[in-house]
Amino acid sequence: MEYTIEFGGRSYDARHGGPFDRGSADSYYRRPKDPHFYVGKSYEGEPVIPTDTSDAYWEYMAGYDYNEMYGDKKDWG
Repeated sequence: MEYTIEFGGRSYDARHGGPFDRGSADSYYRRPKDPHFYVGKSYEGEPVIPTDTSDAYWEYMAGYDYNEMYGDKKDWG
């Protein structure tokens, strides 16, 4: 199943484990930015660390920014 999100004039693949998903998850859990993603689902295999010139890096950043703007945050209360 394909899952996309429109943000900032672009369409992002928001599959579980992908760069956009990992960025939004880090924001949701109040973690600092740490660009990474998984080839498969989250936590299956080793994380891939993209360079700051790769599309995956900017997809991660967009996911983080998307959740900062529109998402909510984990309530640890």
